[in-house]
Amino acid sequence: MNRIIKIILLDILKSKIVLAYTFILAILSWSSFALEDNSAKGILTILNVILFTVPLVSILFATIYLYNSSEFIELLLSQPIKRRKIWISLFLGLSISMIIAFFVGAGIPLLVNSPDSVGIIMLLNGCLITVIFTALAFLSSILTRDKAKGIGIAIMTWLFFALLFDGLVLFLLFQFQDYPIENAMVGITAFSPIDLARIQILLHLDVSAMMGYTGAIFKDFFGTSTGLIVSFLLLSLWAIIPFFISLRKFNNKDL
Repeated sequence: MNRIIKIILLDILKSKIVLAYTFILAILSWSSFALEDNSAKGILTILNVILFTVPLVSILFATIYLYNSSEFIELLLSQPIKRRKIWISLFLGLSISMIIAFFVGAGIPLLVNSPDSVGIIMLLNGCLITVIFTALAFLSSILTRDKAKGIGIAIMTWLFFALLFDGLVLFLLFQFQDYPIENAMVGITAFSPIDLARIQILLHLDVSAMMGYTGAIFKDFFGTSTGLIVSFLLLSLWAIIPFFISLRKFNNKDL
């Protein structure tokens, strides 16, 4: 198992796409802090980059990598290795390599320019978002043998969480503006890992006042230590559940 993880790690870290991803993240992160007059503004800029770029690259790269590695996976299946170990090794190899790329590209600038709780929470959220969308990539790739369909599912998944989900939430707020649904918004937020990460970071930047009454509701829940633990648990579930669904399908799939 460790040997498979090592092979995948070395293979991915040598990839030009991953190197380019790391380089672009580094340029955007360092320049964000250099161009802004305080670290809070730089963090807000990086926040938008992380919540848009990291999920897209994680889910697309992992999906394409799995389809391109189909022959390697079949070779491993011909060996006396349990399917469970193969799938977990692939997941760990991909997740760790993407986390390393994220840490080098965005994590180091964050820790240098914002070595406080905000920077650490942002780094943790970035790592969790990476793992979550890698897990969603595993689920996308196991649902169909067709590479084009799998990539399509991955892109639609990213589009839903990055753009469409916020549109649906705004639609609900406008449709039910005469009703007190602010408390329900806290529960609805749990259905989007990107929104969970965004709210966590914004609340630690003390910009909840700019979010109005809904922001006050979020601060009452997510601003507490209990709320922080719950939100991290929800993000962890977003990584665990899709992966274990894909693992179960992989164990039962006729390859």
